[in-house]
Amino acid sequence: MNFAETLKLAFDSIMAHKLRSFLTLLGMIIGMTAFMIVLSLLIGFNGYVDEKIAGIGSNAFTVQRFNFSDFRNSDTIAEAQRRNKELTFDELDFIKERAQLIDKIGARAGNTSRDVRYNAKTLEAVSIQGMQPVIAQIDNIEILDGRYFTEAENANAVRVAFIGSDIADNLFPQGGAIGSEIQISGIPYRIIGIRVPKGTVFGQPQDNFVQVPLNTFGANFGGLRWQRAPTFSVTAREGVRMEDAVDEVRTLMRIKRKLPAEEKDNFGIVTPDAISGLIGSFTGVFSIVLLVVPGIALVVGAIVIMNIMLVAVTERTKEIGIRKSLGAKQADILRQFLFESGLLAAIGGLIGLVIAYTTGFFVSRYVFPTSIPWWAAVLAIGVSAGVGILAGLFPAWKAARLDPIEALRAD
Repeated sequence: MNFAETLKLAFDSIMAHKLRSFLTLLGMIIGMTAFMIVLSLLIGFNGYVDEKIAGIGSNAFTVQRFNFSDFRNSDTIAEAQRRNKELTFDELDFIKERAQLIDKIGARAGNTSRDVRYNAKTLEAVSIQGMQPVIAQIDNIEILDGRYFTEAENANAVRVAFIGSDIADNLFPQGGAIGSEIQISGIPYRIIGIRVPKGTVFGQPQDNFVQVPLNTFGANFGGLRWQRAPTFSVTAREGVRMEDAVDEVRTLMRIKRKLPAEEKDNFGIVTPDAISGLIGSFTGVFSIVLLVVPGIALVVGAIVIMNIMLVAVTERTKEIGIRKSLGAKQADILRQFLFESGLLAAIGGLIGLVIAYTTGFFVSRYVFPTSIPWWAAVLAIGVSAGVGILAGLFPAWKAARLDPIEALRAD
């Protein structure tokens, strides 16, 4: 028999027992759906992290009071709180004047939430951030309308605001945000710009913020200290390795703080690689576990397919005998049953893929970005068919080995 005829016979056999075939597919459908949903979440999350790192530039890093390693346990946290000091603008100027390998450096501060009001409308718990103007270039901020702060506005602590699109949409649904005044803690701020919307992550909006000049932030929100202490954002010069720029900044910070050679840093430097490594350490083990569990469902689905194919061989013993008596070879019988089990599993994988894609669409829309690349979809169908073929090997071998005379005698 040729390929097309064998495939048609396999499909006809599946359709002849629709309910049994569907029940057989349930294990494969559930396994493939779970596997693809988990895979799409992992790919989507990693893609989001890479996008954010690319958004701030692969050559950008942050100088802050604490490092990731300071948060291993309560003892390291307590030690870091005693040892590490808040960053100062003297240190910022020291680095800016002496560094040879960095391109831009700027300070920012945040960790403050306030209600924002315009006329009778009030938005609660809006993130308020203080930024030096250079941060717009370091963060590659995309401006939807208006502009960002100027050095003069920061130097004179002018009450101007750069806002997220959620603020503009909620307080100014008819437009006209630029030039209008909003009130934060009873103090008016004139809106000068709106950022391009970024959407949500894990259901958390990324556009619900107000940025003001850093000096304005310090003057109006309790000073730049404690949780509002500044951090420094730094970019390396073009053609300079980020590791070299990081080493230079670390050396300058240690010189400014007069740290002996044997003493640990009493500040932290966070690089994109450190962020990726931290996230990878959290997601690595979970990824394996989350992918193994659906894999178990696929194995269960394969066992179910093998069982059903054994039943099919028993039911169709006489048919096999007739086909062999008419000249069908063992290879023909073997191929027919392998095609049937492979097709059955591939259909289950396809249905699972469709369900996973539909689920991912709604998850991406309301919770978190997901992604199913084309190669993963092709691989999913291929793996499903492969699992089905492996599950059907023993039943197909058993069918092919049947003696035609004994098969014809079967009831």
